[in-house]
Amino acid sequence: MDLSDWIVHQAAFAPAKAALGSAGRRLSYTDLAREIGATAAALAACGVRRGDRVAHLGYNGIEQIALLFACARLGALFVPLSWRLAPPEHRTMLADCRPRVLVATDPFVEPTAAIAGAKADLVRVSMGSCPDGWMPWQCFIDCGEGAKPDRIDDAGGAPVLLCYTSGSTGQPKGVVLTQDALYHNAVNSTHMHDLVSTDVVLTTLPLFHVGGLNIQTLPALHAGASVVLHPRFEPSQVIDEIEREGITLTVLVPAQLELLARDPRWQHADLSRLRAITTGSTIIGEPFVRKNFHRGVPFLQVYGATETCPIAAYQRIDDAPHHPGSIGKSALHCELRLVDESGRDVAAGTSGEIWVRGPNVMEGYWDKPEETAAAMDQGWYHTGDVAHADADGWLYVDGRRRDVIISGGENVYPAEIENVLVACAEIAEVAVVGRPDERWGEAVVAIVVPANGAQLSQEAISALLDGRVARYKHPREVIFAETLPRTALGKVKREELKRLARHASAVDPA
Repeated sequence: MDLSDWIVHQAAFAPAKAALGSAGRRLSYTDLAREIGATAAALAACGVRRGDRVAHLGYNGIEQIALLFACARLGALFVPLSWRLAPPEHRTMLADCRPRVLVATDPFVEPTAAIAGAKADLVRVSMGSCPDGWMPWQCFIDCGEGAKPDRIDDAGGAPVLLCYTSGSTGQPKGVVLTQDALYHNAVNSTHMHDLVSTDVVLTTLPLFHVGGLNIQTLPALHAGASVVLHPRFEPSQVIDEIEREGITLTVLVPAQLELLARDPRWQHADLSRLRAITTGSTIIGEPFVRKNFHRGVPFLQVYGATETCPIAAYQRIDDAPHHPGSIGKSALHCELRLVDESGRDVAAGTSGEIWVRGPNVMEGYWDKPEETAAAMDQGWYHTGDVAHADADGWLYVDGRRRDVIISGGENVYPAEIENVLVACAEIAEVAVVGRPDERWGEAVVAIVVPANGAQLSQEAISALLDGRVARYKHPREVIFAETLPRTALGKVKREELKRLARHASAVDPA
């Protein structure tokens, strides 16, 4: 079996059941199975064979789901590209993965048309404007009419997804995930969410990231549930969809939650059918959870990385109210360890690096054996994240190992300070970074975004920390900013903030 059999079997059980809706189109499981078959035939007619790559650049749409399942049927790899990147960055990725087919949607067709560096025989398919050398989507589909491409054997171990990491600290790496990884990730999600066929999932996160694709979207299709895709996140449209479609589950990163909270309709929206909101992508402490918990909908934290598909740890619905700020426990089909610098397990309450092992973990980095060897050891993926567990095994992330600030010989984890400050109603956002310091090695610097109308000073920030964290952890400088730079998934771009901390002076908005 390959992943596309999920849809074929669901169609056999419930032919007319709603599977996927997006941009005015609604597909039953029968419709989706047919679409996958036509897409697989078209790819095969373009010469796509086992191991070939098929890239996509565009907003969320039904064609991405069809392409992924079609690639699974042929043994090819689906490569979703981030529409947030610039053409030179796309050029780098295309030159790295060398796709056989590139599918692009407006407004990305024209900028992509000038990109070189991919294979000379690249088939370019447009779902919008059609420059010279490009094939309209419908012509592409018509190419495979009547064809019945061969399925691959041993599909489970076949790579099917090639996702590029954000590259915030260097050149992006392509993470290779197998069909088995996506299957076990779907089972982990089912356990996390108590996912059933009657669920209606809303996906607003971009499908170019495993967070949008794999936390709920593909698991929902595995479970026979219904998925509503939004091309992009718009707070008002999210509220409309929750009320109109009876959404039961969705994934929203903290930046999206903040935007929703600012919409005056959110406080009175009908959330009666919304069973849970899953959140993650960045460290979320107890103060943030408590500040956003008042609507009565459980916030489930999920932890993972592109390299883990991403689900590696999570809370379940009954756990969330009792363990705010925790990332939960190891996923059902996953092992986690917290280890010291010598690779030895640490005791409860002691911080250690998170190592992950399981069938959901990546096969490796595309064409990068040295980087793969550095990240993997006997099946254990070294995340670079630091966490501690309480006496009952509940996990709490302290920060990134490379983000630890060493000031006067003491380790300072940014999340510890951020979690205290973000609880203040006058602070909208905060991030803590280290800056080189001749005396202390590194100095702690806080970048603070004041809430609307708030009047803050460095002294006020320090007062919030008095008696809460040790004095050596207090910021030696506070920089006030209008916003924090973030990735598409809401992760703070700490390298940019470190550069800001090195060159900027504190500015008192008062």
